[in-house]
Amino acid sequence: MDEERHALLAFKQDLTDPSGRLSSWVGQACCQWKGISCNNITGHIEKIDLQNTYTYTLSVFDGEWEEMEKSSLGGEINPSLLSLKLLTHLDLSRNDFEGIPIPTFFGQLKSLRYLNLSYASFGGEIPAHLGNLSNLNYLDLSEESDYSSLELPSNTLNELSNLSSLKYLNLEGVDLSNTEVTLINVLSKLPSLLELHLPACQIKSLPISLGNVNFTSLLILDVSHNDLRFPFPEWFFNLSSLRKLYLSGNSFSAPVPSEFESLKSLEALDLSFNDLSGQIPKLFGNFCNLKTLNLANNQFEGGIQELLGGLSSCPNSELESLDLSSNNLKSQLPSSVGMLHNLKYLNLYNNDMSGSIPESLGQLSELVHLDLSFNPWEGFLTEAHFINLTRLEYIALGRVDPHPTLPIPLIFKVSYNWVPPFMLHTINIGNCQVRPAFGAWLQSQTELVFVKLRATGISDFIPEDWFMKISSQVEYLDLSYNQIHGKLPSQMKFPNAVLLDLSHNQFDGPIPLWSADNVVRFKLETNSFSGPIPLNLDQRFPKLESLYLAENHLNGTIPTSICNMKNLLVLSLRNNKLSGEFPQAWSLLPHIMIVDVAYNNLSGNLPSSMGASGSLFMLKMNNNNFEGEIPFSLQTCTSLRNIDLGDNRFTGKIPPWIGSTAFLVSTLRLRSNFFVGHIPQQLCNLGYLHILDLAHNSFSGTIPKCLNNLTGLRIWDYSQYEIYLDYDQQTTITKGRALQLNTSLASVKNIDLSSNSLEGEIPQEICSLVLLWNLNLSMNRLSGSIPIEIGNLLQLQTLDLSLNHLSGRIPQGLSSLTFLSNLNLSYNNLSGEIPLGNQLRALPYPSIYEGNPLLCGFPLLTNCSKDTSTPKDPNDNGDGNDKLWFCVSMALGFIVGFWGVCGTLIMKKSWRYAYFRWFDDIKDKAALAIAVKVATLQRKL
Repeated sequence: MDEERHALLAFKQDLTDPSGRLSSWVGQACCQWKGISCNNITGHIEKIDLQNTYTYTLSVFDGEWEEMEKSSLGGEINPSLLSLKLLTHLDLSRNDFEGIPIPTFFGQLKSLRYLNLSYASFGGEIPAHLGNLSNLNYLDLSEESDYSSLELPSNTLNELSNLSSLKYLNLEGVDLSNTEVTLINVLSKLPSLLELHLPACQIKSLPISLGNVNFTSLLILDVSHNDLRFPFPEWFFNLSSLRKLYLSGNSFSAPVPSEFESLKSLEALDLSFNDLSGQIPKLFGNFCNLKTLNLANNQFEGGIQELLGGLSSCPNSELESLDLSSNNLKSQLPSSVGMLHNLKYLNLYNNDMSGSIPESLGQLSELVHLDLSFNPWEGFLTEAHFINLTRLEYIALGRVDPHPTLPIPLIFKVSYNWVPPFMLHTINIGNCQVRPAFGAWLQSQTELVFVKLRATGISDFIPEDWFMKISSQVEYLDLSYNQIHGKLPSQMKFPNAVLLDLSHNQFDGPIPLWSADNVVRFKLETNSFSGPIPLNLDQRFPKLESLYLAENHLNGTIPTSICNMKNLLVLSLRNNKLSGEFPQAWSLLPHIMIVDVAYNNLSGNLPSSMGASGSLFMLKMNNNNFEGEIPFSLQTCTSLRNIDLGDNRFTGKIPPWIGSTAFLVSTLRLRSNFFVGHIPQQLCNLGYLHILDLAHNSFSGTIPKCLNNLTGLRIWDYSQYEIYLDYDQQTTITKGRALQLNTSLASVKNIDLSSNSLEGEIPQEICSLVLLWNLNLSMNRLSGSIPIEIGNLLQLQTLDLSLNHLSGRIPQGLSSLTFLSNLNLSYNNLSGEIPLGNQLRALPYPSIYEGNPLLCGFPLLTNCSKDTSTPKDPNDNGDGNDKLWFCVSMALGFIVGFWGVCGTLIMKKSWRYAYFRWFDDIKDKAALAIAVKVATLQRKL
């Protein structure tokens, strides 16, 4: 029909179509155009379905987000659609109309029964004219709550009550906080409404009463992700026909109200992501029609025995899905779980359930998804636990730690030749013993899409046949933290893989040249790979975002082709035997965030374009042979947090951009280079700095007094915990040893300025950095005294002030530093007595004070006698004179007191006679009292 065809062409003309989705809209046969359907009898257009079906699965850096945007329709909606008089179905969902209003003329499409505008980025007020669509059965205006700009004015709300045929309504993301009471009253008047979806609508309460009107036909109610609280109004529990109820993500707390028992027709109940507590109520077990129960992410305690006991009252429980993950359940899993014969999904993840797993689990013949991970189970898993699980596709056990330590005491104890009855798609096992080999049960799983066998104690070669079979469909492969050894197959294809992690094993041989077009993370660190890095990694891994080859035996140079990896975020080549210069084409990496090439033999100058993209977050190039100055181009990296250029041959001064444009730096490590000049004042602007290591350079001048501005060393702030993108290794010098730290760097608080040419006094402002762990100012030319306020550094573990020109007394406050375990004050000009105190008594090493000839006291052999001649200590404040005058006054007081009494008795006869008479009287009275007491005691005996 020409009129309708022309209407479609006019509609197309006003649309933007970057991907050409409407390219088929040419010619006369419009009923064959993409997204168009016509009535087979009349030939009229009755359906327009232009939903954007493209979805992205990886990350924004591989271009998929751009592809999704490109596939979206946009532009304007032409009123020519009014020519489609018999249009019943219109779907424009998941496109991007950039906030334009919903056209009011939609209200004139009187034949519409289905209207879906969800996630299409419409904005403004929902037009009241939609209330004219009396034949409408389905209306979806949902938007993501964070991006929705749709509004529901009161006039539109009242018009919605005219949609007498409406069966499905979805207003997800629309702000209903000011209309929630009116809305429910209006919607309760829709006689045909079966499904009502109001998630993320900022609803805080439900109306107390609906009068004489009820949702008599309502089957599905979704008010999840609002701010609802108990108590519910009474009408809510009168929804006798309700089949599915979604209340997740609200603010419900305390135990579940008993009124829920009236909703016995429920087939699906979701109370997840609330704050419900107490025991899991038995009443849920009385819902004999219940197929889905989701109580995840609450505070339920105890076990599930009560729930299973309630379900036993139902002759044939229809429960298919049970999610109790992330609660506080503590008891064992009861053997009665085996009676849930229809159960397909069981999730007990992240509880505290212990004991052995019952063998009755093996009776759940319909089970597809089993997640028992992050519970302290113990005992063995045998063939009996899986005997009838013929449909099992997903299994998760144990836990996954960033740096695995001790495994949980749960062990797979199946025979090597056992072949299970299931064919898994997902296996997720961490820190749980599957050892020691790839048994037949693993090798039989050839349809795996997700494989995580992390820290499972496997010590074996990878079975090449199994590896080849799963490579064609696997999307996620993690075999890290085992003792798998041997060489990897050199030529393999992983067409669907996103992550390949074989790190922390014992693989050797060359880096495998696999073809993996979709891999974004490739991890082979901490193995024994040798040889050069392949030159064509960029061609084999075109979408790679993270490359981890650290802790191997790789040699040769870093191939320049790495700079062709446009999506690269993380480059980790630490601790190999690489040599040569760093690739110069730095500007070709627009997204690079982490570069770690530490502990190699790299040399030459850093690229002048380094940091040109401004995305750099962490730069670790320590322990190489780099030279030259720090590139000025790094000043564009305003997000730079970690700079480690230590143990190289860098020269020049600390650039002024550290502390000005790059003011977020938290770790600055430049030790063991040839830097000169003063320590710049700009460093005091680094409020997040908590590791400052400038040791073993040629810095001169004084220590900046503004160091008290380093708030990261004064005030504990949890917001300072850096995001290291699963990458947090750091080298630090503490207690005289270089340590590799794998803990959160925010907890390490160090300043090391040793082995320079710094002069002047130790600024007392440094004593305000109360979170300091380690302070090393040794081997400089510092003079003056140790600040008295040094005792304020209560967290101090290491203090080294040796080999300076410090003088005066050792402050008494040092003895109160209870964490101080390493102290070195040797080779200064300190004098006087070493302070007494428990902490210094615990450091009985004379060597920490040697080279100070005027010091005395424990633990030195020099006693602090009266004849010990010591110069006046400017920090003394007269303490020595006070002790002398105290002793003199005590002696004078004794002499005056003694001779004042005894001398008078000797010289004055009458006083002497009176004193002895008084003494005789006291003696007689005492003797009489004693005699009376003795006589009384004898009578009683």
